[in-house]
Amino acid sequence: MHKRYWIAIAALPAAIPATTAFAAPAAGDRSFTISGTGASDKNFDSTTFGTTGELGWFMTDALELGIRQSVNVLTIDHGDDSWSGATRGFADYHFGRDTLIPYVGANLGGLYGDGVHDTGAAGLETGVKFYVKDKTFVALQVEYDFLFNDTNDIDNRFDDGAFFYTLGVGFNF
Repeated sequence: MHKRYWIAIAALPAAIPATTAFAAPAAGDRSFTISGTGASDKNFDSTTFGTTGELGWFMTDALELGIRQSVNVLTIDHGDDSWSGATRGFADYHFGRDTLIPYVGANLGGLYGDGVHDTGAAGLETGVKFYVKDKTFVALQVEYDFLFNDTNDIDNRFDDGAFFYTLGVGFNF
């Protein structure tokens, strides 16, 4: 009798449905992410580092729309320091509802600042969010934006792009 009692207790976890320990975002949630960021030209000849803030809204459990602001600083020995910024709207589609959630998306905005030709930017992005707590995640993202001065440049400017990459922490609320 005593042995059956312990077998029943040991089997109890198997009778409980498996659940995810972390909560993925849901429709109506908002998201705030702060990240360290970098930007490189397409040949990785010129690289800068800075910070990015992002505010998003989940329109569905998978679709997030938002705005992203980056500020980069370049310090040059024996030269003037410069800064650049990028403001982009984005739409990201998230796959799955688990601890590790990959996503793909697109963005549209502009680049500006010292030593940067003010220009429009549009591109594709991909990333992953790793939920370390119920509504807290670590995010890694890479985007490739092509740069253009006006709509006539869009077709032939894909090769004149820049990479943006971020690593940060975010919160759903």
